[in-house]
Amino acid sequence: MSSRHPVSPVGLHRVLEPSGVLPQAAWRLDPSPELVTGEIRVRVRRLNLDAASFRQLSDKHFGDGDAVRAEVLEIVRTRGKMHNPVTGSGGMLVGVVEEIGPDSHHHELAVGDEVTTLVSLTLTPLVIDDELRDWDGRGEQIPCDGHAILFDRTIVAKMPVDLPGQLAMMVMDVCGAPALTARVVRRYVDAGHAPTVAVVGGAGKSGSLSLAAARRAGAKRTVGVVPVQREVEALTESGLADVVALADARDPVGLSDGITAALGSTADIVVVCVDVPGCEHGAILATGDGGTIIFFSMATSFATAALGAEGLAADVTMLIGNGFTPGHAELACADAQRPVAVGQQHLCAAVHEERRPRSRQSACSQRQRAVGEARRECDLELGRRARRVRRRRAGGAHRARPAQVAPCDAHAGRRGVHDAAATWREGHVEREGPVEPEVEVRPRRAAVERALEPARARGEAAGAGRDGRGRPAR
Repeated sequence: MSSRHPVSPVGLHRVLEPSGVLPQAAWRLDPSPELVTGEIRVRVRRLNLDAASFRQLSDKHFGDGDAVRAEVLEIVRTRGKMHNPVTGSGGMLVGVVEEIGPDSHHHELAVGDEVTTLVSLTLTPLVIDDELRDWDGRGEQIPCDGHAILFDRTIVAKMPVDLPGQLAMMVMDVCGAPALTARVVRRYVDAGHAPTVAVVGGAGKSGSLSLAAARRAGAKRTVGVVPVQREVEALTESGLADVVALADARDPVGLSDGITAALGSTADIVVVCVDVPGCEHGAILATGDGGTIIFFSMATSFATAALGAEGLAADVTMLIGNGFTPGHAELACADAQRPVAVGQQHLCAAVHEERRPRSRQSACSQRQRAVGEARRECDLELGRRARRVRRRRAGGAHRARPAQVAPCDAHAGRRGVHDAAATWREGHVEREGPVEPEVEVRPRRAAVERALEPARARGEAAGAGRDGRGRPAR
């Protein structure tokens, strides 16, 4: 146990480095199991990574579950908590109270209670004991055996007994979004104006609950925005939204046009619940003057949002969804339990969809993996060619022509794995002068050459009418 700081209800005594910061901002926490005044030790049964963190890890490793699992373990071992250094987010956990330290203010809890944390894993000291052996690395919910330390100020709730386990964990994970949405809608209603509400990502966990909360709080009209037709059909069937719009949240004009067409005007309130970056400007364009935007996504760039609103001369209020509103867990569970059978089925389907092994991204992940393999092959070939050039230059036998760099097509990834790999090769490998014939063509080289054939054909066509240095012929 660290003794750098007196025992603190917010956990300052668990901070190892840097000294003097709160646990969430710390690089490393002390997760030792010994308790001091006000602490509780929980035997962890399941972790739930937040959507932005899991997406980043999955995309980084091209959907390789083993690599994702290994990185999560390394983060927890290194930092004493689950704190993704790229997204800055973590998730939440479910477990059983194992021991309660002296003078704890959590009088509502007893040893053996099943509880869930309503604060981020980025400030919760955590140890994993089972190496996550029961997790395949392809879903956000992680079966786990380990322990976590909760502080006096840690928000914790007993798991509801009248909701299925997976649905209850899903609701608790995002319960701050519907609570904040309901609060903002009620402010408009209390001022005598029933607002129109657009929820970007309306078919997901937080989006579904936010739509239900907006309607319950008195919204005049709601629209759920989704990116694919399958989600349009599911959300329409659920009845959670008055109208459903199909739009890519990363396309500012497309998102704004979709919401405006659905509502007949810009929205009074826009709630952003997606887990991908680049949605800030579309939300700003879709919000009317004097309106409110709630960014409930860890993928949000608040600098982009602030500067974008300034550049668009948008008179909007932007709120950061911090995950806590008084009574948020009770409100979310009440919405999930309301007798709207189709709506609850949609919520269950949403959690099931997000726990699947990323079937929506499986093709994309396979494609990314193939492109990655082709890039590695290109790196090997580049190294071999560079070594040959260095040997020739050292012997004075050949003087290379100035390097020619082919233009890179940023959209080539849409034309298939081979084209994407070829474009990367075409845009990043400098072609030297004539190369001496190869004595042996290795299998790796042959694979690379096959991948590069479409790019060469395009390069030859684009190079017609140009001199040896790529300039227009005179």
